[in-house]
Amino acid sequence: MASQIKLSDAQSVQWLLTRLLECYGPQYWWPADSAFEIMLGAILTQNAAWINVIKAINQLKIANCLTLDCIIALSKSELAALIQPAGYYNVKAQRIHNLCQFLLESGDFSTLQQWETSKLRSALLQVNGIGLETADDILLYAFDRPVFVVDTYTRRIGSRLGLFKQQAPYEIIRAFFEAALGECSANMNELHALLVQHAKQSCHKVPQCSKCCLKSACIYSTI
Repeated sequence: MASQIKLSDAQSVQWLLTRLLECYGPQYWWPADSAFEIMLGAILTQNAAWINVIKAINQLKIANCLTLDCIIALSKSELAALIQPAGYYNVKAQRIHNLCQFLLESGDFSTLQQWETSKLRSALLQVNGIGLETADDILLYAFDRPVFVVDTYTRRIGSRLGLFKQQAPYEIIRAFFEAALGECSANMNELHALLVQHAKQSCHKVPQCSKCCLKSACIYSTI
């Protein structure tokens, strides 16, 4: 599997981060008021536009239900009604309850913060409804761990730059970025957020290469 990554190109990741920062500036991601809000957002954003996640989060805030105790006290139907704007609300209500149950059984945030990253990642992945991307969102943004998040935008942009094949396994792409960025969670945070921004601005499914700040290095560019 390792052959799917051109390791000699790892230095390009640093260029990519620098170039995107020059183009878009710091993203200050993940926008949230607490680690718990980030964790809920990581589930709500599954197959959802961020604008709808914000609507769901706001409804939880209005109902004064953005706490672990309050979420646990809600029935699944009550929670589903509050998060309806994020879509798949019945499924996500169950997944949020699963996460909250895990948090209750494992200890408070300060306790989990002391777990080794590998142990915490493994535990999160055992929670029904939390897959690789969601777990890594939680690790990077809620726990500030040096774990890179691989999403659709990462795959699209990285493959168009020739860093890896678009269908390369998740863990291979994650390891590639982590090796390039070292132990710096801040850089992983920033690059992931910048890749999302760049995908929204120009690197669409049908790319708008004429306004792309990466086109000089892109093997996919039509300009």
